[in-house]
Amino acid sequence: MNNKTTSKYWVSMTDKFMSCWGLAENKINKLVIECDSYDIAECVKEYAETRSEMKYINICENKPYYNSNNYEVNMHDKNDYSSWFKYAKLRGLM
Repeated sequence: MNNKTTSKYWVSMTDKFMSCWGLAENKINKLVIECDSYDIAECVKEYAETRSEMKYINICENKPYYNSNNYEVNMHDKNDYSSWFKYAKLRGLM
């Protein structure tokens, strides 16, 4: 367990598959997932690392900001991206 005290964390990553087309035409598609604790964020990061289309995966203590001229940003959390939290659930963190 980590002793971080911030109440929210965000896992940010670049989605290579969704970049440069659709809503992200000529942009980089960023996926950002809000987490309720650092330990949960570590689990979400671990899951993201199993997905070949995700790169540049980071845990952020502050909500990340990306310039909309260059990035298409998709913000999610446990309510709408529950499958991304499966490692946290398996470890009893949720």
